Amino acid sequence: MNPETFFTHLWEDYIRMAPRAAKIKQLFEEQGETVLNDHVAFRTFGLDPIGLKTLEKPILALGYERFAPYRFEAKKLNAMGYLHPKPEYPRIFLSELEVEALSPKAQSIIQALVGQIDATVVENDDILWAGPLWSPVAYTDYEQLLEESEYAAWVAALGLHANHFTIAVNHLEKTPSLEAVLDFVESAGYAINESGGRVKGSPDVLLEQGSTLADRMEVNFADGIKRSIPTCYYEFARRYKGPDGALYNGFVAASADKIFESTNTKQ
Repeated sequence: MNPETFFTHLWEDYIRMAPRAAKIKQLFEEQGETVLNDHVAFRTFGLDPIGLKTLEKPILALGYERFAPYRFEAKKLNAMGYLHPKPEYPRIFLSELEVEALSPKAQSIIQALVGQIDATVVENDDILWAGPLWSPVAYTDYEQLLEESEYAAWVAALGLHANHFTIAVNHLEKTPSLEAVLDFVESAGYAINESGGRVKGSPDVLLEQGSTLADRMEVNFADGIKRSIPTCYYEFARRYKGPDGALYNGFVAASADKIFESTNTKQ
């Protein structure tokens, strides 16, 4: 699979989970803007056979290279950023949950889900948008995970998907500032993630980020319960040049920590 095909399939899966993203993209295009993707992000459990080192294989096969590791202590996450030698391809951010840092009960729930995975499935080209690789989680287990980790509950219920795409604000002409972008999106009726402030980061750290709150989708749980839960969101990123004159390509952990909360159930 080449990067173009990969991102086409990924976008199609993403807007099925977050149909508002397609509408927001269209809003900008109707303003005459060319909407480019700054980065995409994925979530997973840090357990075989779907840990970071396994799921990064199809990313590396696309020609991407590891760029920088990240750590989120409070959320119990490890992550890696990836860059492609061809700058027209978006950055990729892959994170995994440290399952062993959760309670024994939560670990047991997650291990029971991951234990159902056919290890050969992870070799499929579509693994990063394959959804749940296990039978539906019980709603009581989902609630248990939710108490400890919104991230864990999200992956348990939804499986593997891009949890967000990101509009590259640097390439917008009519709304070149991130605040203007957020105002434009909000004025169209889409709620903005206010956790940590509307704009996360600053020119001082060479990156500003903001996002919508996640779309919601009805999910069938194992115990016959149906619930509408947060799915995916749309992010907006404005990058700045560093002392070397090059555009910053990384991520800022403190900002990303708050962006993760775009999928929180209590938003």
